[in-house]
Order: sequence, then structure tokens, then C-alpha cells
Amino acid sequence: MFGLSKPKLPLTPEQQRWIDSSFLRLASLVGANRLLQATVILPTPEHFPDPYDRSEDALQRMFARVATQMGVKPAEINVTLFTSGYELTRKLVPFHSGESSGAGGLYHHDPEARPHIEINEEQLKDPMSLVATLAHELGHIILLRPGLVDRADPQMEPLNDLLTIFLGFGIFTANSAFRFEQHQDSTSQGWSARRLGYLSEEQLGYALARFAFERGETKPAWRAFLATNVKSYMKRSAAWLTDSHATRLFGLSR
Repeated sequence: MFGLSKPKLPLTPEQQRWIDSSFLRLASLVGANRLLQATVILPTPEHFPDPYDRSEDALQRMFARVATQMGVKPAEINVTLFTSGYELTRKLVPFHSGESSGAGGLYHHDPEARPHIEINEEQLKDPMSLVATLAHELGHIILLRPGLVDRADPQMEPLNDLLTIFLGFGIFTANSAFRFEQHQDSTSQGWSARRLGYLSEEQLGYALARFAFERGETKPAWRAFLATNVKSYMKRSAAWLTDSHATRLFGLSR
């Protein structure tokens, strides 16, 4: 009569099936062992020991670490900055509020030329988002440059976000999916909300739960580094995977 309710997924069944099928697709493209053996990268000095001062030199050092962890040779890629007009808008309007989903980074895809990534200089202010952007743009190089995925594939961008989780950068991608910021100075005050990436927090929470589930991690310590919303969605998704006796897509046997 007073039985416990069953865990419910924080996303639709269609979204859940897409993530599962996309994990299988990524496994076919880059190998399931890339997920099973991935080091989960944390926002700690252990993984990012270099001093960070928002400079271009700091960007290059961070890029080298992210690229190396993702199995890409940093010396073979050009990384530059581009300027966003968003900050100018804020300065011109005394009481500014609104949403921004401008590009955090750009990958110039030309298989005949040297790979080139551009990073929005606004990302330098937020190391968490910067790492997420670098991982996403490097994902383009992994999937597009050798022709593993067609650049016109409508699933390219969300699949690329999933690849960052697949390769151990899920904490950065998930924590940067939605950023709410307030600001106030002598001339202006207001708020802004930034969306980075192509998956919702609910989808990212499930993807992280599936990532851990495939690796046999029931309560991974790295979950503590997730933002509150994503952590909650991950816990709900993990409970659903266990309660529904979900089958692992690959890897460890139950």
C-alpha cells in the first residue's frame, strides 16, 4: 500500500535511447576501451597543475593538456582567440539582462590544411567552460578530420558533446551546460545566462550515469565535482539503471 515509488528518468525515453545508441556508435568509431579505460579529468591541480592567469599562454598550456589526454597531438593544431561582441553590449546597456548562447569555440574544418581551433576570448574568464570548449573542439578533430562522421550529419554536435564524456571530460561539459551569472559595478548591474553545448543538463546527467554504469562505478567519487542540477539528474538516472536491471552496452559483465 505504501510501497516505494520506482526511480524515474529525468529525460524522455527517446532521449535515453538516443544516448545509448550514440554511445554504441562512438564505441564503433573510436573503440569501447576509450570509455572503459578513460581517466576522469577533474578540475584539480592534479590534472591542471599549471598556473592559470587568463592569458593566451595559459590557454596554450591548458590546450596541450586537454589535447594530450584526448589522444590528439597539440603541436599539430593551431589555437587562436576571437573576440565576442557580448561584453560590449553589457557595457553599453546600464541594466542589462538576457541570455547568450554564442559560440565558445570554432573549429575550421579543412582536411587539406593544418587543424585550426578558435576560442572565444570570453572563455578565458571561466576555466571550467574553457576546458569544456577545448574538449568539444578537439572532438571535432577526432570525429571529422579522419572522416568518422560526416560534417553534415545532423547529430554531429550533440554526438561531439557525448564524445567528451566518453573520453573523460564529462564534468567540464556538464558543469558548463548552463551558467547563471550576476554582475554589478559602478555603471551597470544585471544578470546573464549562458548555454554552452548541445545537450540539456538532464541528458548530460543520464549520459554520465551511463558512463559510470558501463565502467561498473556505482558511486564514483568524481560525482562530487558535478554542479547540483547535473548531480541530481545523474543520481536519478543511476537509480533507474539499477532498478530497471539495464543491460550494459559493452564492457564489464554484471
